[in-house]
Amino acid sequence: MADGGRRRRAFIGSFTAAGGPGLVTAAVHPDSGALALRGRLDGVPDPSYLALSAGGDTLYAVSETADGAVAAYRVNGDKLEPAGPPVPVGASGPTHLSLHAGHVLTANYGSGSVTAVPLRADGSLARAPSGLHQHTGSGPHERRQRGPHAHQVQPDPSGRWLVSVDLGTDSVRVCTLDRGTPALHREVALRPGSGPRHLAFHPDGAHAYVVNELTPTVTVCRWDAETGSLKPLTETQVLPGAPAGDAYSSGIVVSPDGRFVWTATRGEDVLSVFAVEGEGLRLTGTVPCGGHWPRALAESGGFLYAANERSGDVSWFAIDPGTGMPRYEGSVGVPAASCVVFDTVAAE
Repeated sequence: MADGGRRRRAFIGSFTAAGGPGLVTAAVHPDSGALALRGRLDGVPDPSYLALSAGGDTLYAVSETADGAVAAYRVNGDKLEPAGPPVPVGASGPTHLSLHAGHVLTANYGSGSVTAVPLRADGSLARAPSGLHQHTGSGPHERRQRGPHAHQVQPDPSGRWLVSVDLGTDSVRVCTLDRGTPALHREVALRPGSGPRHLAFHPDGAHAYVVNELTPTVTVCRWDAETGSLKPLTETQVLPGAPAGDAYSSGIVVSPDGRFVWTATRGEDVLSVFAVEGEGLRLTGTVPCGGHWPRALAESGGFLYAANERSGDVSWFAIDPGTGMPRYEGSVGVPAASCVVFDTVAAE
């Protein structure tokens, strides 16, 4: 929760091609977790995923378009101001980005690659990427896995490695950032046809959880930061029974204390709750996501937030500290919502 002269702020991305407003800012109520929309920035095509600088003064967004790009925006109160022109990433369909070692990294779903764009000293973007790592391979799903589809890229907790998750090749790649170019260290195979989408690390820095889109499961892995090694251990269903229809898992979040894992599943439109038990997960229940087609999931200040793309809203849930079970509290309308991120700033 916010405390002593601090307040939380949210930034929401959306698909403009589906009627979304682009980038939206919101205030976060310190007690209820409720979002109150404050401002928007039009003219940003399909900013489907966002990341904040460490100081919260610059917001970065991908444009998930055929000629993909990344852009930086200065955060001025509840307003966003462009910090230079968008930078093409040399690939199509970037769906995720993260910050690492003075670079913005994008996972490019359409091209199946990872791009690195250098950051200048003021947090703005260099004019061009410094390097690109092309994934290769395919999977057994005839329509979705004909080639690589990088869906996420992020640094590991130690800051020594980059980890990219590829839905098209059923694998996770561990890379270094060698003079501005992502370089493959090792590729870790997951179950064929699982379609890995996103990975979240446990606070202990020794375990990671991969949510799989094509089969609604979570793969529990052991992570060794010394060697850059990821070892799959078990796979757990995210639903208590067979899906009633289509079910495509999307977001995954680990609680700050490491006791719980939450996932979102589209189609079934539920959030799943897992208790962390040693090196395994136990599904303890599911709740409705508060909308339709939850694309992304985030935790902030003891609340869970779901960006529901097709119903066009962001829902928030209070979290039971004993069980980890989310309780629906409310939602705010954001057409084609795709992502929500948070920071904490000094109160005005």
